[in-house]
Amino acid sequence: MLEDRDRIFTNVYGYQPWNLSAAQKRGDWDNTKDILAKGQDVIIEEMKASGLRGRGGAGFPTGLKWSFMPKESPDGRPSFLVINADESEPGSCKDREIIRHDPHKLIEGALVAGFAMRARAAYIYIRGEYIREAEVLFAAVQEAYDAGLIGKNAAGSGYDFDVFVHRGAGAYICGEETAMIESLEGKKGQPRLKPPFPAGAGLYGCPTTVNNVESIAVAPTIMRRGAAWFSSFGRENNKGTKLFQISGHVNKPCVVEEAMSIPFGELIDTHCGGIRGGKDNLLAVIPGGSSVPLVPAAEIWDAPMDFDGLKAVGSGLGTAAVIVMDKSTDIVKAISRISYFYKHESCGQCTPCREGTGWMWRVMERLRTGEAAVEEIDMLFQVTKQVEGHTICALGDAAAWPIQGLIRHFRPELERRIAEAGNMVEAAE
Repeated sequence: MLEDRDRIFTNVYGYQPWNLSAAQKRGDWDNTKDILAKGQDVIIEEMKASGLRGRGGAGFPTGLKWSFMPKESPDGRPSFLVINADESEPGSCKDREIIRHDPHKLIEGALVAGFAMRARAAYIYIRGEYIREAEVLFAAVQEAYDAGLIGKNAAGSGYDFDVFVHRGAGAYICGEETAMIESLEGKKGQPRLKPPFPAGAGLYGCPTTVNNVESIAVAPTIMRRGAAWFSSFGRENNKGTKLFQISGHVNKPCVVEEAMSIPFGELIDTHCGGIRGGKDNLLAVIPGGSSVPLVPAAEIWDAPMDFDGLKAVGSGLGTAAVIVMDKSTDIVKAISRISYFYKHESCGQCTPCREGTGWMWRVMERLRTGEAAVEEIDMLFQVTKQVEGHTICALGDAAAWPIQGLIRHFRPELERRIAEAGNMVEAAE
């Protein structure tokens, strides 16, 4: 269990004010100038040594991603940092807590990361429905400008750095980095083909790095306390602390910062007061937000909550949005509802996703009511494989994986419904 002295987000529950003076008492903006004085290369090497992997879902090493940015632009183009605060993954609610209660951690992180990548400015793309969070963020950015912490000669470092807050218009697809860049440019939020990658040609055709809120917000603390401290938590290749968002059938749903690799059972018992109705009442868990496959109770309890531990049980850490389902859950209905979400949020650019998400949802609905034929279970699985990996962005995969998890682990339940519905039809005849 993580000690309080090792927590990065000390105001995640908002017991203290979010404003600049309170943030400074918590240690934010403490000698930021000295961090920047270490130089760009030292900051990037320290981030690499910390073992931090992207907290937005993909888990790509953060320091390595920063190092892809060009050191100098041969044609004078500026570089940009884009911070993904769109947080539209069902089950995910950590970034809003950072923005609402600890916004200065994010703004200071933007300066440190932006400086390391020689970025001219940061654009924070915040989900449009986060109204109160956006208000806090606008106010916090203004506070930082007024105090001389960002803008001209940011924090007295001699470096000029601006921060812009951009409110999105409520599209899940804009959480994908290139769709977010398109949306920032005032165009329809649709993913771009890669290459070119954003590090070469991103926002306004300039070198750009897109990072998650949590990935950026932890950077100043890592620089202050050192890479060795951060990498002392978690297993090899899964280092650091992480915000877990636990919802569903637990006694106390919560957002909590914990060490990576904590076993699922310990996470639930320590912070959530256990499963509703006891451990034996657990049916399945979606461990990383709605886009990852579910894991049945027997396999999840001792699984380490990190990228590799959840990959080993056929799922993923994603954003660490843990959705707990007990035996009162209609599991087929739950996955069908997730299928509807992805059908609704598909941008329609790729044929497999545009046609496949709607088709998969319609078959899921028939499986839910038992009206489908048994052969359609295999056909549905085959179609998910045709969608997965055949689209411009990962939305096709996100639509396919929950269904694959259901068929892999709960096929008998699907077959039971079909048999029961068939018996009812025969009885009616």
